[in-house]
Amino acid sequence: MAMRNSVVCFFFFVLLHIFLSALPTQSAPETALVTELPGFNGTIPSKHYAGYVTVDESQGRNLYYYFAESEGNPSEDPVVLWLNGGPGCSSFDGFVYEHGPFNFEKAKTRGSMPTLHLNPYSWSKVSNIIYLDSPTGVGFSYSKNSFDYPTGDLRTASESHTFLLKWFELYPEFLSNPFFIAGESYAGIYVPTLAYEVAKGIEAGTKPYLNFKGYLVGNGCADDQFDGNALVPFAHGMGLISDELYEETRYVCNGNYYNPVNDICQKLIDKVNETIDGINIYNTLEPCYHGQETVEATISSIRLPTSFKQLGATKRPLPVRKRMFGRSWPLRAPVKDGIVPTWPELSSSTSIPCTDDEVATTWLNNATVRKAIHTASESDVKTWTICTDNIAPYVHDAGSMLKFHWLLTSKGYRALIYSGDHDMCVPFTGTQAWTSSMGYRVVDEWRPWIVNNQVAGYIQGYEKNLTFMTIKGAGHTVPEYKPQESLYFYKRFLDGLPI
Repeated sequence: MAMRNSVVCFFFFVLLHIFLSALPTQSAPETALVTELPGFNGTIPSKHYAGYVTVDESQGRNLYYYFAESEGNPSEDPVVLWLNGGPGCSSFDGFVYEHGPFNFEKAKTRGSMPTLHLNPYSWSKVSNIIYLDSPTGVGFSYSKNSFDYPTGDLRTASESHTFLLKWFELYPEFLSNPFFIAGESYAGIYVPTLAYEVAKGIEAGTKPYLNFKGYLVGNGCADDQFDGNALVPFAHGMGLISDELYEETRYVCNGNYYNPVNDICQKLIDKVNETIDGINIYNTLEPCYHGQETVEATISSIRLPTSFKQLGATKRPLPVRKRMFGRSWPLRAPVKDGIVPTWPELSSSTSIPCTDDEVATTWLNNATVRKAIHTASESDVKTWTICTDNIAPYVHDAGSMLKFHWLLTSKGYRALIYSGDHDMCVPFTGTQAWTSSMGYRVVDEWRPWIVNNQVAGYIQGYEKNLTFMTIKGAGHTVPEYKPQESLYFYKRFLDGLPI
């Protein structure tokens, strides 16, 4: 009997050793833990971490991340990587103005600290979320070699994939969690190209193994022709141009507004442009004049394949914002030879149309905040700006995203493509058209989706887990305009449930 018990104990300890050796040998780095956030008086609702991952040792390329653990069940809830677009815009835009754990209240006096309050509709309520400043040179991300900043789609995707692999090595306890990639605007390029890199890595057996399940894209760029031809039909549908102008433009241009075939077509497009001049392109329902000083936004060209100029105007609870442009910098600049216009450096003389990004800029450039969230020294990152031209020239070298969406959905990854239906920057008309063009069978015919017994938008589901949906009344950055509705569809998608 004693011999039998000793044998049982031996095998028990062998199995226990095997089990324990299979567990992660380390957890989140304590040096990255965020213990306080200036402007917030209270207990941070979950563990937050922030810091850098070096993605290129030879050049000293370092990507900055801010990671908020789920306020629900962080050990099981999905991990979501969030990317803002631009190209050249920081994902702190999403953190501060969209779906981060806090709502930011503008300081009462100029130069003082904004006040932070808990956001009841934060996406961290139901998921772990990583806010990544990408590519290098954006936000707090930096390189020791500043001449190495110019980049493009494919390098950005590869660099972000390297970040993910190294990040999960730092946080191995999250490897078994479902993993998703999400983003908006020019991240309509970032997300599918990165997702494809992740999928390729999984197939190649790259370690660590990422439990990748799918992706979300909001008001995202996808394809030059679909996006570039979307604005004129959208403007007509929204009642911004007359039937006569629309019909004449459609007839003369033969539906090709992105690349006008003759001078008459171009003149009609110019007339459309003049007609919608002064409209807030990020949300046609919002004003374009506000704040202490009245400033005007103009649209100098509608030939851009739907705003590779990014990001949006919104409110929650701040006044309507809009990205920053110099008066001579077109809001809708054309892409030439694959080069995407990036953001001009801002100066005291820069005109800021339709917006006020003072809250994010003030908070993130405060010395105590920077220390609290573990950013680089001022010798590496002098100031934080919401959008930058550090990465110029940026090359759009990935082409149309349709092939990436087809490859990913064909492999079984779930895709939610959503659009605020009052965004004129990347109009839903183009997104609706390209999702339909994939040729997938409709399995959930166009219908309303409901939140609090109200129609929140419309949805159409396709085979291979591709879903297109609109959010009624939302602009370019959906969670800012419709935070409650956004948290609803976000959670339903992550859980694999019908919306």
